[in-house]
Amino acid sequence: MTTTVPPRHATTAAAASDPVHGSGQRRRPGRRRRLFLHLAVLAIMGLWAVPTIGLLINSFRPQSELGRSGWWTALAPPLHFTMENYREVVEQSGIGQAFVNSLFIAIPATIIPIAIAAFAAYAFSWMEFPGRDILFVVVVGLLVVPLQTTLIPVLRAFADWGITGEFLAVWLAHTGYGLPFAVYLLRNFMGSLPKSVFESAAMDGASHVTTFFRIAVPMSVPAFAALGIFQFLFVWNDLLVSLIYIGLANPDNLPLTATMANLVNSLGGGWYLLGAAAFLSMLVPLIIFFTLQRYFVRGIVGGAVKG
Repeated sequence: MTTTVPPRHATTAAAASDPVHGSGQRRRPGRRRRLFLHLAVLAIMGLWAVPTIGLLINSFRPQSELGRSGWWTALAPPLHFTMENYREVVEQSGIGQAFVNSLFIAIPATIIPIAIAAFAAYAFSWMEFPGRDILFVVVVGLLVVPLQTTLIPVLRAFADWGITGEFLAVWLAHTGYGLPFAVYLLRNFMGSLPKSVFESAAMDGASHVTTFFRIAVPMSVPAFAALGIFQFLFVWNDLLVSLIYIGLANPDNLPLTATMANLVNSLGGGWYLLGAAAFLSMLVPLIIFFTLQRYFVRGIVGGAVKG
């Protein structure tokens, strides 16, 4: 009795065409790589989250416990958590008023540059005028100018106008600092919109104003949302601009970041309140980000691909 051995190439072809064994062998390495990648991402997220978790736990611990043990000991019974730190921060250290000041500063300082940049971005994208490209390069080139080099001349100008210490000074400053990036991002996004839509609108007799408000703006909502997140976070977390243009001229208008910087000195050892103050300052940015996050990636990618 003889046994026929199939050719080697025939066995390989049969294994490759087998839907159970052939495809499974090819997929296992890919699944292992994805599993390793997921585990690595989770490990990195855990490392990044540990300091935040520790700060959050310490913000609810009484002052007597903070100096004696680490935050991880608070997770073992008996539990000693209190809201006293948050109450003291809001009621005694002026954080509540500073929180309102930050809102008065951040909201207009976000809306104004986005509104101006939207008009400029449409003009750079869909309107023909002499020197358009050169002017756009000049605007984008302002991104490399250090903010610190403008503080003294702008402060002198605001002093001559009599607006130092007022919210208007900070609004104008943040508008100027945020416009180059805003124009760059919105121009690239609007420039990537379908050209046929704008041509059809022009053929129907639509003016640039109509096209801007009825076509460009509704189609650019993801870019507006992404830019709004960036600008709001920059203004909300800013300390330098507020100290320079408000400073001692009107301390009652200082934002949350400046009040937090003075928290330890003003309370004579109020370091234990920094955790509670930090999480109060994080509250609004987190709400803004999670509300607009579905537009974030789309707006950034759309504004970064086309130059």
